[in-house]
Amino acid sequence: MTTATPARLLQLLSLLQTPREWPGGELADRLGVSRRTVRRDIDRLRELGYPVEATKGSDGGYRLVAGKAMPPLVLDDEEAVAIAVGLRAGAGHAVAGVEEASVRALAKLEQVLPARLRHRVSAFGAATTPLTSGDGASIAPGTLTVLASAVAGRERLRFAYRDKEGGASRRLTEPHRLVSTARRWYLVAYDVDRADWRTFRVDRVSEPFATGVRFEERELPMGGAAEYVRQSIQQWQESYAFEVRFAASAVEVAERVPAALGALTDDGGGGCVLAGVTGDPVEWLTVRLALAGYEFTVRGPEELAACVRELGGRLSRAGGA
Repeated sequence: MTTATPARLLQLLSLLQTPREWPGGELADRLGVSRRTVRRDIDRLRELGYPVEATKGSDGGYRLVAGKAMPPLVLDDEEAVAIAVGLRAGAGHAVAGVEEASVRALAKLEQVLPARLRHRVSAFGAATTPLTSGDGASIAPGTLTVLASAVAGRERLRFAYRDKEGGASRRLTEPHRLVSTARRWYLVAYDVDRADWRTFRVDRVSEPFATGVRFEERELPMGGAAEYVRQSIQQWQESYAFEVRFAASAVEVAERVPAALGALTDDGGGGCVLAGVTGDPVEWLTVRLALAGYEFTVRGPEELAACVRELGGRLSRAGGA
């Protein structure tokens, strides 16, 4: 039970920033207070400038909407635009360091941006073209924010999906989590029509929209969402195990190598061993290991070692050695 008014207001505001409508009774249960107290707290937020909209009905609902101006947060207009632009640019590509929290933040921020600021953010996105490495799929930031909002609000989600053979289908799902790997975004969701859990590559999702129908969260059949995605990838891809020794400590290498590649273990001799299983081409793995910036030795498989030797020779010849 949240008794202190400032703490309770912050908790209430955090709930309202989730893109959904909250029944008064549900808010009261979450906060551990009466509905009358919730109504008073809503009035306090409005006095502070937060545009909270109420709907009539047997239970009554509240949601935070875009107002004529930004609520009195610690962000001014220029800061809000800068943050939104940065989040949109990062969300469009599954790069290391961009996690689900960034997408949730973007969904919350765009929900309360006034129309004039949303227009500026959209105009920036339309006028720029990112230069990417080409080893990850581009995703519309709007797609990620719709998916993140449905996950946070526990709303059933419909979307069009294209499988790896190019086949098209329409899916009705109960979204569970978004998972970011070093190269791609995945949606873990319960497929209602197929009555089973599925992993969807977000770059193959189009036309997503939340139906407004809420659901009770189900328990994943195995571990967390990240582990579920990892096992799904290994199941459907022809994967192989690899082992590499770096001439640097595990702490140092961990700053340069995505955790999704494998497990790092110090070998006691000033170096560390990276062991993992991947379905990525050996050419991509070779380049990714080289980008770590440390001397390394491939212990297996031979296909990876051969690729490293071939690339090394090519680069030496290109440098005039």
